[in-house]
Amino acid sequence: MIRNLNTEQKKAIVKALETTIGILATWILFLVGFCVYYLYQINRTPDSGDIAAETMSSKIEPVKPKMNFWSPPAESTLDGDPEKDQILYGKDIIANTALYFGPKGKVAAHSTNGMNCQNCHLDAGTRIFGNNYSAVASTYPKYRARSGKSEDVYKRVNDCFERSLNGKALDTNSKEMQAISHYIQWLGKDVQKGKKPEGSGLKEITMLDRACDPVKGKAIYVEKCQLCHSKNGGGQVNPANGTFVYPPLWGPKSYNVGAGLYRISNFAKYVKYNMPLGSTHESAQLSDEEAWDIAAFVNSQEHPKKDLSQDWPKISEKPFDHPFGPFSDGFKEEQHKFGPFKPILEAKKKAEKEKQNQTKTPTV
Repeated sequence: MIRNLNTEQKKAIVKALETTIGILATWILFLVGFCVYYLYQINRTPDSGDIAAETMSSKIEPVKPKMNFWSPPAESTLDGDPEKDQILYGKDIIANTALYFGPKGKVAAHSTNGMNCQNCHLDAGTRIFGNNYSAVASTYPKYRARSGKSEDVYKRVNDCFERSLNGKALDTNSKEMQAISHYIQWLGKDVQKGKKPEGSGLKEITMLDRACDPVKGKAIYVEKCQLCHSKNGGGQVNPANGTFVYPPLWGPKSYNVGAGLYRISNFAKYVKYNMPLGSTHESAQLSDEEAWDIAAFVNSQEHPKKDLSQDWPKISEKPFDHPFGPFSDGFKEEQHKFGPFKPILEAKKKAEKEKQNQTKTPTV
């Protein structure tokens, strides 16, 4: 076919081929050069501060999907709001509870143990997976198995005052209770009713296949917790006003045995993603095992007592790690406190499945 082409047509074809070959040669040279440079970078020891070299030689991690976590409303949105002062007063009570109800409390001295609400609800109840208040407004009133009743926000707040703060309940009509309630409601005002936003409460951790070990926990406590919370677990006090710089983890000034953190699973989840200082849900400093064992050690120390006789009226609704009997599942109190918890959970799941099957079975 080429023989039938005239001279001009042949020249055009030759020119096109030369152009194509030139482009291909350029790309080949580029690729060869890039490969040589890449091999050079990954096989040399990067100099200190050589970010490019470190980036080229580092292991490429898969990109994780970014969660759309809850964020609290900005305080600037309160400008012009007639409830602004009340809401901010509520925030200050959460952050500095001891100044109002502690040893030298301005409202009612010695009506709490001197801890602050934000010792358990970090950053005044706004930190992601820091036991925040994001889901309170959207989920309360709600049934709570511990009381066996439907509870409102006031009851929930007073539970904290009586258990975590080992103190006295507030008058629901008081200025302080109203301020706390308004602050909590404001934090969750944008959350859809009945929903719990991402990042609420505490982040789950893996269950151990063994019992939690207080002895191992003590060693970890000494290494990673004692500096702030002291050798005897009593925390550190500001002598100027008697409030805690770092809260007590056990002893007469700590939370009592009816508090949520006295359940080992809650304490383990709390410290895993929030302690030691600087830890976050994205950058934990403790392993799961360390968190469980620290929880076992701290909660095996002495805590203030509380009458729990009215708690869990339906025994079958007790959590797997509630540390006090009686229980409906046949497991001993020791295992409910320290584990292993998997057998308890498996037995509970089996019992619930059998109950569902019985409900579905038609009666003759």
